[in-house]
Amino acid sequence: MRKKQVSIVDVQEFDKLVKETYGKPYSFQQQDGCKDRGIFYFTIPVTDLEDIDRTEIPVELNGNIMGVSFETWRNTPSNKFDENFNTSWKTKLFWHRNFYPDVSMILDNLYKRGLLEKGEYGIDIDW
Repeated sequence: MRKKQVSIVDVQEFDKLVKETYGKPYSFQQQDGCKDRGIFYFTIPVTDLEDIDRTEIPVELNGNIMGVSFETWRNTPSNKFDENFNTSWKTKLFWHRNFYPDVSMILDNLYKRGLLEKGEYGIDIDW
């Protein structure tokens, strides 16, 4: 039997790290049409970066088009879409479900900032 040691991070803890680091609403579980319960495994440093080409998407809640480039996401002010929605939870849900970068780009940047160490990880997705 082969064993390997993996550091497991709770999805809420990961979301908190991302929110505090970048000052943006963020929910890993809500992305890509909402992730099922389970563990998302990854290795730091990330070797297969997958940035998204889009710099703009329709500003609609639960729209079919999801994801923007890391630079677009990082450079967009957190209050950018406040005027498009009449409540803060709708604005937050738009960020969570539609306006986010590929997670590999965030993981790579967190590593470069010294916030994640080299190693094997898993994000425990549970709600």
